[in-house]
Amino acid sequence: MASEYLNQIREAADFLRGRTKRAPEVGIVLGTGLGDFADALAVETVVRFEDVPHFPVSTVESHAGELHTGTLAGHPVAVMKGRVHYYEGYTMKQVAFPVRVLAALGCRTLVVTNAVGGMNPNMTPGSIVVTTDHINLMGDNPLVGPNDDELGPRFPDMSEPYARDLVALAESVALELRIPLQRAVFVGVPGPNLETAAEYRFLRWIGADVVGMSLVPEDLAAVHGGQKVLALNVVTDACLPDRLEPVDIPAILATAGRAAPSLIRLVTEVVRRLGHAQ
Repeated sequence: MASEYLNQIREAADFLRGRTKRAPEVGIVLGTGLGDFADALAVETVVRFEDVPHFPVSTVESHAGELHTGTLAGHPVAVMKGRVHYYEGYTMKQVAFPVRVLAALGCRTLVVTNAVGGMNPNMTPGSIVVTTDHINLMGDNPLVGPNDDELGPRFPDMSEPYARDLVALAESVALELRIPLQRAVFVGVPGPNLETAAEYRFLRWIGADVVGMSLVPEDLAAVHGGQKVLALNVVTDACLPDRLEPVDIPAILATAGRAAPSLIRLVTEVVRRLGHAQ
């Protein structure tokens, strides 16, 4: 018998399937300040999160809370314009729910974007970095609890949380487009507060280059479900403990907005070449 969670995923997917012309091959999640990416699509349908059965609704002002379907570089895609976060009060399973629905719709590849704080001094605000690995310090995991074998294995392997061939493809495309792209280890924290200087020093010490409040639960659910993940992060503020300044949210959004055109070009060309990479 299917679990309640699996039934909810199926209901949401069935609802969206009835409003899309083609099954999407690629799912794209847009992070803070990066919602304009959806404007690059040949949009066919727009559905509000709140209209989709069981879908969590974003409470963060910079996240529109819409699912756009259409085509990008000739591939059918589903784009989440905004996401929900653990700090909003949702459970980890709820945070991961949209990724599960994208998988049920047919998205075997997941491209995730998000704004991050840069702790590596070589990753300055405005930089685009590709995640190669992560550290989960969020204190929870969307896979905790009874496992539904239809969604994935009880003990998913995490030796390749971010697909190496997609990282290599992104690097190749970035080189051609002359977009600087560095590899980064991402550390996920629960938020919503920004970190103290001592915390940034600790996070850097354990091996992280960038820090954020999303990505990790989405990646865990995607890998559990057999999806390949590419994560591209925009560094929006410098988190250097010895030169720490008060956070400026409008400045963070502005930095993400300035990086968006380059990110759009990068993701569009990666999606164009996906058939050759897989």
